Amino acid sequence: MAMSKLKNRLPSEETMTIAFALCESEVTPEIYETICSFLNRNGGDIYLGLDKNGAVHGIPEDAIDDIMSDLTNLVSEPDIISPTVVLTPVILEFDGLKVIRVFVSPSSDVHQYKSVIYDRVRNENVQITATNQIAGFYIRKQKIYTERRIYPYVKEEHLRLDLLPRIRKMAVNYNKDHPWKNMSDTELLHNAGLISEDMEIGKKGFNFAAIMLLGKDELIRSVSSTYRTDAIVRKVNIDRFDDRLIVQTNLIESYEMLMKFTEKHLWEKFYLDGDMRINLRSAIARELLVNTLIHRDFFSDYIAKFIIEKDRMFIENGNHTVTNTIISLDNFQPNAKNPIIASFFRNIGLADELGSGVRNLYHYVKRYSGKDPELLDGDIFRIIIPLDEKYSFDSHKDLNRIDSMQYCGINCTPNEIAILRHLQKNPTALQTEVAEVIGKSLRSTQTIITELKKKELLSHEGSKKKGRWVVKENTDAK
Repeated sequence: MAMSKLKNRLPSEETMTIAFALCESEVTPEIYETICSFLNRNGGDIYLGLDKNGAVHGIPEDAIDDIMSDLTNLVSEPDIISPTVVLTPVILEFDGLKVIRVFVSPSSDVHQYKSVIYDRVRNENVQITATNQIAGFYIRKQKIYTERRIYPYVKEEHLRLDLLPRIRKMAVNYNKDHPWKNMSDTELLHNAGLISEDMEIGKKGFNFAAIMLLGKDELIRSVSSTYRTDAIVRKVNIDRFDDRLIVQTNLIESYEMLMKFTEKHLWEKFYLDGDMRINLRSAIARELLVNTLIHRDFFSDYIAKFIIEKDRMFIENGNHTVTNTIISLDNFQPNAKNPIIASFFRNIGLADELGSGVRNLYHYVKRYSGKDPELLDGDIFRIIIPLDEKYSFDSHKDLNRIDSMQYCGINCTPNEIAILRHLQKNPTALQTEVAEVIGKSLRSTQTIITELKKKELLSHEGSKKKGRWVVKENTDAK
């Protein structure tokens, strides 16, 4: 893309939702303050590599890896940003100059950077210290995000606390050191953000997120009368339905019921992703169902639908639209509609970092059906998955399959082989470039590189920023 096109795309000045930073060698405190203020206000885009006037200077090649790593790792440390967040920075290139774009979603929580609350006022980050201002923050968040709404008369007896042992086990299976492992039920509920304080009425109690995640069915119906998911199969009897399931229970068991419905009516297909055998049906259904359960508008009159037809399946649910457009890998902006509920699903391993669902859908649907999904962000949110029972990914050679799984007599995954081959040709490549080549996150790529070093197939000479990769010569190829 030419530099002139970049100037046409970007505003010429900073605003409440746009910020620029030169970021020549590291992530500066000002950038973290902006992340915090965006979380607390309306979200926005931070462009690193631009000066305050919007002129593009780019980021030095030898600094990109460290900056990307800091942006993904440090914001997940509570002594930096609290509560912690997940960011997915993207590298953009314009006439050889590289810029990092960081999209920050508005949050339902009030965040602090090093114990200081920041707000975004016009194009500036402002410290908030007065007690009445802090209280106003919490009040505003509760009005924007309905999941934080407190129900003072809801008590523990109205909730399915019998689900907590299962939830605790799911969290530990996902992360053996998960803090919920040794927490009491009350501590878990607090830690998950299911007990909130309403600064306007001065009361504390279970919030709407707690009701939807753990509420008994009669409680859920009383607070969200239109909440339900209508699952329908229309393959033979297209005028009515072949099978139908109406789900109106808590979100945890709703997911399990809808997943079983999917397994009943869709065929299995498998795919080798590295050294992992992926059930494509389950992987796609997981992303589809988690999206419709945790990102919907629970007070919309529109009944959520999950429909399976002969040549497609799709979900529809009420939505607070952000972009009102067709979502693609090039333009999607991760946005948690219900951050507390989304975080709960991430903790038990049913959801990944914000934004990964879109990437996963494109990745797995292409291998399941040979086509791309369609995602439409409007007042009614829709995801359409093409279906083709006869399609076989293994029979298509145009998806860069790697046949050899041996390198120097050592078993390697396809991703490891791909990295070795790329670094042989590009010994000065940055880890971010390698991540783009294999289609993995920077963190996953770093893990694979570490494993290659352990196998003594890969090493690095020189400094971290200006060194070069050394790939062991492949004796199997001789």
